[in-house]
Amino acid sequence: MPDSVGSPARQSAGKLSIGRNIFVVVHRWTGLFLALFLFISGLTGAIISWDHELDEWLNPDLFESQSEGVPRSPLVLAEQLEAADPRLLITWLPLAIEPGHNLALAVSPRLDPVTGKALELDFNNIALDPVDGEVRGKRMWGEISLSRENLLPFLYKLHYSMHIPDGFGVELGILFMGILAMVWALDCFIALWISFPNANAWPKSFAFRWRQGRSKLNFDLHRSGGVWVWGFLLLLAVTAVSMNLDRQVMRPLVSLFSTLTPSPFTGTPSPPDQPIEPVVSRRHILQLAITEAGKLGWSTPPGGIFYVPEHGIYGVTFFEPGHEHGDVGLGNPSLYFDGKTGNLAGLKIPGTGSAGDIFLQAQFPLHSGRIIGLPGRIFISAMGLLVAMLSITGVIIWQKKRWVRKKMLAKTE
Repeated sequence: MPDSVGSPARQSAGKLSIGRNIFVVVHRWTGLFLALFLFISGLTGAIISWDHELDEWLNPDLFESQSEGVPRSPLVLAEQLEAADPRLLITWLPLAIEPGHNLALAVSPRLDPVTGKALELDFNNIALDPVDGEVRGKRMWGEISLSRENLLPFLYKLHYSMHIPDGFGVELGILFMGILAMVWALDCFIALWISFPNANAWPKSFAFRWRQGRSKLNFDLHRSGGVWVWGFLLLLAVTAVSMNLDRQVMRPLVSLFSTLTPSPFTGTPSPPDQPIEPVVSRRHILQLAITEAGKLGWSTPPGGIFYVPEHGIYGVTFFEPGHEHGDVGLGNPSLYFDGKTGNLAGLKIPGTGSAGDIFLQAQFPLHSGRIIGLPGRIFISAMGLLVAMLSITGVIIWQKKRWVRKKMLAKTE
């Protein structure tokens, strides 16, 4: 017997229809809000999957050595540079020099003992000749510039911060893009819900109407394209939240479900203009790291040493020459030391710890695709282009519906 007008079945269907319409409206306006930022992040993400290779190709003067002779010790070259320019503190130092390459360093300004503020530096990257230690190039990594030497760092920072200036003691760009990533993650579930209105529509939600006109194809590219890669879109959104809002959101959230190993970087950082000066020398930290690695049974050599002025923490990362970027798996192991006392402040051994520790270790390798090496980086590049495409097709759908509504209103007037 057919349902009457007021039957529970019809009422339930009506409520589902109303609920779906609400979600459609939410998705439409959320998508419009996110579109520009996801378009930029998608395109830049496709490029910066290859940032190191492209940077070297664009800037051979920064990366390729022109000198002949036996390279000197990176530690000696670093000490020579700091002695020549007392304003700077080296914050990243590779411990081996790749054949035919300059020694590429990251630097930050030291504390002015008179003012109690950071000294002025107009660069934070510097390249040294590996033989004589001469400066071969400088740049400000992340500077807003489309010049050849700044292009890749500019695109990299644009990807995660849109170059929004800091303010009120907060990295506003990183905060803003982290919030956008949270909105994107929630919108992924809304988009999935409205893509499957009923069981009969499921085949259509996976199909592409290649020969039925540009309008239908544009709609299918947006809906079905998003459905086919939905899990990967959600993965990109969640990992983006983790990297931009690790301390504010992800660690507190994960700690609700799993015990986390304390991190030396979870405390409140010192302001950028008030760097914490190291007391223990770089050489001593390296010796401590080698001793500690021996106790842990590590056979991989120390590949680089860094210092984080905001926290006053040294880190020594262990990798074979040429593998500083952790090209496969969960990255390279590291040991952390207090810059004032030399005490061991923590360690990171990829693939060990609690479930929450491993989940957090996986965030950057998953987001960058490096967790599976070269195939992963290729896939992430493709996903970046797909995110840009979904943004464009979504805006086109909205614009066409807007034109239709305008025409209908014009006819009723």
